[in-house]
Amino acid sequence: MPSLRLILVSLAASALPSVLAGSTSSTYPDELTVNTNTGTYTGIRNENYAGVREFRNIPFAQPPVGNLRWQPPVALPRSNAHHFSTRFPPSCPQFVSKSKSLWNQFLPSLMINNGEGGNQTHQVAQTSSEDCLSLAVWTPYGVKQNAKLPVLFFITGGGFQSGGIEIPSQLPAQWVDRTQSHIVVTINYRVNIFGFPNAAALKHPNLGILDQRMALEWVAANIRSFGGDPKAITLWGQSAGAESVDYLLFSHWDDPIAHAAFIQSGTALVPLKSADYEHANFTYVAKHVGCDFPTDASAELSCMQQVPHPQLVNFINTHVSTKKIIFGPIADEKICFANYTQRAAQGRMARIPAIISNCAKETASLNGWPDDPTVGPDPEKILSGTLTTWVCTTAATCKLRESLKAPTYRYQFAGNFSNLSPLPWMGAFHAADLFMNFGTYELPKDATEHEAAVSRAMQDHVLAFARDPLYGAKRIGWAPYHYGSNVIRFGGSDGRVAQNVSGYEIDGPCYGNGTYDLSP
Repeated sequence: MPSLRLILVSLAASALPSVLAGSTSSTYPDELTVNTNTGTYTGIRNENYAGVREFRNIPFAQPPVGNLRWQPPVALPRSNAHHFSTRFPPSCPQFVSKSKSLWNQFLPSLMINNGEGGNQTHQVAQTSSEDCLSLAVWTPYGVKQNAKLPVLFFITGGGFQSGGIEIPSQLPAQWVDRTQSHIVVTINYRVNIFGFPNAAALKHPNLGILDQRMALEWVAANIRSFGGDPKAITLWGQSAGAESVDYLLFSHWDDPIAHAAFIQSGTALVPLKSADYEHANFTYVAKHVGCDFPTDASAELSCMQQVPHPQLVNFINTHVSTKKIIFGPIADEKICFANYTQRAAQGRMARIPAIISNCAKETASLNGWPDDPTVGPDPEKILSGTLTTWVCTTAATCKLRESLKAPTYRYQFAGNFSNLSPLPWMGAFHAADLFMNFGTYELPKDATEHEAAVSRAMQDHVLAFARDPLYGAKRIGWAPYHYGSNVIRFGGSDGRVAQNVSGYEIDGPCYGNGTYDLSP
C-alpha cells in the first residue's frame, strides 16, 4: 500500500497545469520558451500588456558567493536544463536608508521593490541576495527567432550603491507593447562593497563593471533566440549606469559589442567618488567584523568571504559614524581610468554613435531632504551642481567624441509634470526622464495627455537611433551635435512636446557664455 506522502505527492502532481508536465522543453509553450547556450527558459505574457512576453530572471554568470565573492564574474557552462523565468531575481545586496528623500517620500517607483520591507527600513534590503547576477528580457509577444529586432541593453543607476532590475519605473513593457519592434534587456550587477571592494588582495576592484560586460556578452551570444539582432545592440545606462556605459566604451574601445550607446545623465568624466588607493575602506570594515589581519591581505580577504552579506551591508551603513566609507569605481587603468582626455587623445575610445542626455534640473533631487520641503534646496546649489557634475561633463564628453569623429546626439529633458514633480521646485530632476523612456509616467497617478505625448516622442527618437545609429535620427530631424548646434528639448515650459534649441543655450555657461536656465 502506498504511503500517505506518496499519495499526496501524486495528487499534487496531477493538479499541476499541463505546462509543467514532462521533462523536455517541447512540453512548454513555444511562444514563451527560448533555448539559450546556458539553458532553456519559459517566460510569461505580461498581464497588462498582452503584446509583450517577459523573461524575468536569466542568470548570466555563476553566483558570486563563497570563494567567488569579490572575484570577476565566471561564465555559466553550457546547459540544456529548463527553467521558469517568471519571477524577478533578487537585487544585489544593498542598503535601504531610513533618511527621507524625494524617492521614498514621493517616488518609490524609482526604488527597488523591497517587498514587505518597505523603503525606509535602515537595513539591508530583504529582497536582495548575493546570488543576483541575472538579466531580464522583454520582447514583443509572438516575435520570430529570425526577426532581428534592435536591442536596448539597459544598466540601472543608483550611485553604484543600489539598483537592480525590479524597479517599477524601469520596466519597459509599455514601450515594447507600443512599438512591437524592439527588445529591452535590463540587468543586475554588484554594487557597493560587493561590486567595488578595492581590497588589497584583489587584482580587480571594479567588479560591477565586469558584471555588466559579461551580461552584454551573454546577450550578444543569445539574443538571436529571442528575436533580437546581436549586431544591433544599443548599450544604454542612466546615472551610474550611464557612467558605466562610458567606462565600457573606453575600456573595451576595440570591441564594444554594441553598435551604439545611450548615455543618460552621466559620463566617464563625472568625478570618481572613491579615491581609496590605500585599500583603507575594505580593511576598516574587515577590522570591525572580526577579520583583522593588518599584514596579511590574503587572510583578510579569505575571512571576509565568510562574513554574511547582511552583516557587511548593515555595518557599513548603520555603524560607521566617524568615517565616511564609499565603495565605488576607482581608477585601476584597466576598467576605469584617471585621465579620459588622454585616453581619447590616444584614440582609445569606441567611436560608435551615441545619444548623450541631461535633465534640466539634475541636482534638484540629489541634495538630500531639504529643511523646508515647500521651499526646497538653495537654487544656487542646484544650479552649481547641475552644471558642474552633469551638464558640463556632458559638454566635455561631447568635445572628446567630436575630436574622434564619433557621432553624438544630444537631448535635454525639461518636463515639469506635477505627478512626477509634486513640489514646485523639483522641475526636471535627475531620473525624471526615465518615466518618459520606459512609458511608466502613469505610475504616479494623474498623468496628462501632454505627458504621454512627450513620452512617445522621446521613445520614438531613441528607437529611431537604436535601429539605425548613423542615419535613423537624421531622418526624423535630429542632427548630430557640435558645440552650439542642435539639441532636442523635450517637454519644455512653453508646452511643446519637442523642439530644436541651440547648444549654446545649454553648454554655453560651461564656457563662460550666457546663463543656464533650470526651467527652460
